[in-house]
Amino acid sequence: MNKTIFLTGILFGLTGILLGAFGAHGLEKLIAAKALQTYETGVKYQMYHALFLMILAGIKPMKPESKKLVFYLILFGILLFSFSIYLLALNELTDFDFRAIAFLTPLGGIMLILGWGILGYRSFKYFD
Repeated sequence: MNKTIFLTGILFGLTGILLGAFGAHGLEKLIAAKALQTYETGVKYQMYHALFLMILAGIKPMKPESKKLVFYLILFGILLFSFSIYLLALNELTDFDFRAIAFLTPLGGIMLILGWGILGYRSFKYFD
């Protein structure tokens, strides 16, 4: 499981860099400044949590079940939070109104918060 968590962190880091570069160089003339700022928020949170996953993979004393739960919360949190933000920021470029999926952003945020909270709780419980 540690290898999967670590590689997922690398994948999110890699795509975060690509999406960030795309936002900085490809979108600045296509979307409003506020939308670009929103897009950059999605990239930041994706990158923070990519690093989080890589660190999570290296935590030894945590039970595999606990680590797996935190991993899935962060994984789905990133997908729902950051990727819904990307779509919302790009809303003006498409015919589909992505505001219809705006509820996914706070749901993803809650999952990220839960992942951090469970990691904190389990760390307090297992570490000396």
